[in-house]
Amino acid sequence: MLGPYGRVRLVAPYGGAMSPRTSVRRVVSLVPSLTEAVAATAPELLSGATDWCTHPPGLTAERIGGTKNPDTARIAALAPDLVIANEEENRPADLAALRAAGIEVLVTEVRTLEQAFTELERVLVRGCGLARPGWLDAAEAAWADVRAGGPVRHAVVPVWRRPWMVLGRDTFAGDVLARLGVRHLYSGHPERYPRIPIQELTAREADLVVLPDEPYRFTAEDGPEAFPGLPAALVSGRHLTWYGPSLAEAPAVLTAALSAAR
Repeated sequence: MLGPYGRVRLVAPYGGAMSPRTSVRRVVSLVPSLTEAVAATAPELLSGATDWCTHPPGLTAERIGGTKNPDTARIAALAPDLVIANEEENRPADLAALRAAGIEVLVTEVRTLEQAFTELERVLVRGCGLARPGWLDAAEAAWADVRAGGPVRHAVVPVWRRPWMVLGRDTFAGDVLARLGVRHLYSGHPERYPRIPIQELTAREADLVVLPDEPYRFTAEDGPEAFPGLPAALVSGRHLTWYGPSLAEAPAVLTAALSAAR
């Protein structure tokens, strides 16, 4: 729920502002990034996660469906103290169904790097009642020293194919790239993930195409050929779009991939 100045507030099942938690024992995560964050901090809390939660490897939490189609009855049967979700990745109807079942749901909003750090602390410390983890300090420190070198590069950043979809306005991935000296050409588009015909994408005056391996798995054989003559940076989607422990190594990983495309 949005609080003053557009910030997201922690919301209890029936609408009241939720106090900091001190006795959370079972958490269900509907967001891969947040699943990894909880698992890296207090793995014993994680009782349920989506089918798309691939990190850390060997995760033993019960699978409860996808981010867009979670099995709300199965989640309720797990009797979680808290469900953690995201306003972009999860559907309001599913979250409403969980609240109607008496389950507390914490909904995050992450559209910038600063929001990622703030929301991660809110989930782990206020939501789960944990001490602030060392990996979060390491992630903030890693990004504090980032300084984009050289001229700004102008990029097209597809996130899907058939149809082609690209980064638009107000996206976490767009903010991450901007800090690394890459400005994507649809940052001013009214939609956050607009569908753009390939003819328009190739006609734009880009000097780079950035191709992540998720949500669509772009590879050296699937993606670059659609942008002939344009340097292609094949990047880790987890480091570009996830907000969790991967943030600590993301600056180095992404900078290397972008540099290789020069």
